[in-house]
Amino acid sequence: MVIIDAQVHAYEHDHPGRPWAGVLTGPAEVTGDDMVAAMDAVGVDGAVLVSPFTMYGYDASYALEVHRQHPGRFGLVKPVDASDPRVAETIADWAATTGTVGIRLMMNRGVSTDPADSGLNLVLATAARHALPVNLMCTGRLEQVTQLAGRHPNTQLVIDHLGLPQPQEPPAPAAPFADLPKLLALATHANVAVKISGACTLSHEPFPYKDIWDPLWRIFDAFGLDRCLWGTDWTRAVKVLTYQEGVEAFRITDRLSDSDRAVLMGGTLERVYKWSPSKA
Repeated sequence: MVIIDAQVHAYEHDHPGRPWAGVLTGPAEVTGDDMVAAMDAVGVDGAVLVSPFTMYGYDASYALEVHRQHPGRFGLVKPVDASDPRVAETIADWAATTGTVGIRLMMNRGVSTDPADSGLNLVLATAARHALPVNLMCTGRLEQVTQLAGRHPNTQLVIDHLGLPQPQEPPAPAAPFADLPKLLALATHANVAVKISGACTLSHEPFPYKDIWDPLWRIFDAFGLDRCLWGTDWTRAVKVLTYQEGVEAFRITDRLSDSDRAVLMGGTLERVYKWSPSKA
């Protein structure tokens, strides 16, 4: 079984050559080498490396550097700016870049709430032309995503982190799945997939987080496992659980069959992003 993490981050320590714009929860540095070592320690074959917006904004240069060092282990996702008049050119350039598997919209960072916004719609239409999935950080904006999905049926949308608020440190929210019905409503749109990333941070129990499975199965039943992609959201989750716990919670549970696991922990990702890792 090929195991692929749908979202991880890597970054250098803050330095003048590539200064941070902000601070992301996690260690002072998690290099590409560090991330590969963490994956190797628990048998994760590859991951989608999402350039961390908090630190680097729209600059994906470090992600590209990591890919050059570990070309078979990471597919790359870059945030794009829907308000940038040249965003279509940016997407075209990114689509032509070796290692690219998608782009990302940070809808919680000043992006228009209007489903008819010209910048948002340009991003989604351009992504479709280049066959690039669009990852949406859209907590609190799921109703807007429903309208965007209808406007752009040929654009593959991927909802980050179940579309739900997730903690950066304990405790989990009192009602972590309160907005789940809004996510489930998106299942009618065939072009929408869901990252089951960071799910363990929503648990009120210790490892192996048994209380997450009933709500997760509501998602699986609505979307089908072939539209769900497991991920850890490492390193954002580092104050809540270890990387090994984020992997093993899905690998050992009896709530997934072996065939379920193969789809959720790799198969769907290979299809959605049209990418597979290689250790060569």
